Amino acid sequence: MLNLLVGVLYLASERTARAHEGATGSRFVCNAIPPGAEPGCGYGPTGNRVQSTSPLEDELRNTIIHLRETILQQKETIVSQQGTIKELSSKLTRCEASTDADTSSQGRARGQGSRRKEYGKNTMGDLPRDPGETIDQLGKTMQSLKGRLESLEGGLRPIGQERCTGAAAAAALPPLAPLPLELRELLRQRLEVLEGQLLKKVAELEEEKSQLLNETTEHRQRTESTLSSLLERIQELERTNNAFKSPEDFKVSLPLRTNYLYGRIKKSLPEMYAFTVCMWLKSSASPGVGTPFSYGVPGQANEIVLIEWGNNPIELLVDDKLPLSVSDGRWHHICITWTTRDGFWEAYQDGERLGTGDNLAPWHPIKPGGVIILGQEQFNMWDRVLRPADIIGMANCSAYMPGNVIPWVDANVEVMGGATKAPLEICEDRAFDS
Repeated sequence: MLNLLVGVLYLASERTARAHEGATGSRFVCNAIPPGAEPGCGYGPTGNRVQSTSPLEDELRNTIIHLRETILQQKETIVSQQGTIKELSSKLTRCEASTDADTSSQGRARGQGSRRKEYGKNTMGDLPRDPGETIDQLGKTMQSLKGRLESLEGGLRPIGQERCTGAAAAAALPPLAPLPLELRELLRQRLEVLEGQLLKKVAELEEEKSQLLNETTEHRQRTESTLSSLLERIQELERTNNAFKSPEDFKVSLPLRTNYLYGRIKKSLPEMYAFTVCMWLKSSASPGVGTPFSYGVPGQANEIVLIEWGNNPIELLVDDKLPLSVSDGRWHHICITWTTRDGFWEAYQDGERLGTGDNLAPWHPIKPGGVIILGQEQFNMWDRVLRPADIIGMANCSAYMPGNVIPWVDANVEVMGGATKAPLEICEDRAFDS
């Protein structure tokens, strides 16, 4: 009986122990993990990392951590290098666009007098327009790019803060990560291309600077040559004794009323059916016969004649007709118009019409090929009848109209028998002569 009781107690205690072991195997233990700690790092109830009892497991864990850190670092490096490549590509594109634009507008840029200044622009896409500043800027850009390439070729970047704390901080991680060889080669090639573009741009700017310098030198030489010629011409004119300064500012002076003192127009007249003759005339009050102008042709010596009879009025002869008399005094501006149709004529003195008439050699055209003989006046001739407003403008010095048939210029007038060309008073002095 006692033995049976002992056996029952033994069985009961064995079941209780087995049940206790089963309950213990299904329990979960929660441990506190420090903030920022890696979930893979084991920590005990005290917060310290639980050391693995297996050296192989600990080595594998460290290797995994190292690989994970290396992968993250490589990703960061690749992202940074991609940004650098994009920046270099963008600058190269802008540089090429700037080179094309400069090449296409090179001819236009040389013709302009000035260039715009660019302020605050130091990028490759917006280079200074001055060649010296451009070369300095390109040199600085090259040095900057080379420095960045050397930094990338070092290929190495410090690793960030260790992720595991506590006992894991004692584990030393690799401090540097190598740059991939393919990426380094790509960067080197891109930099060589960019350097070639920059050197080409520098050469073009140097050539343009040289051309501009040559053009400036040639322009200065041409300007100096022109100024020297003008100075020589001025000195020559100052040394000469020309009495008049422009082709029309002269008069023919006949000191005596003779048949051998006269001026002659070199240019001959065409056949005309109308004419206007204007002149400034000043004669002395002494008696005698003078001819301010006459036009003769073969077979008719007095085709057109203006005669001054001493103190008598001036008379106009057209084909030996004597229909006109105008007063004479000091300096006078005289204009005479005539047309072959009905022989209509008008006479103006000092801008005022003093007489008109008709039947003055009607239907008798002025014959060509004759010679005009002058007295002391400015003589202009037109092949038409001028308007009264034009005649008034010449008389009061508000207009200047050289004749379209015979203009009063030095090249058209030659003097004979001692007649001279003298300086002419200004128009206002003649108009208001008293």
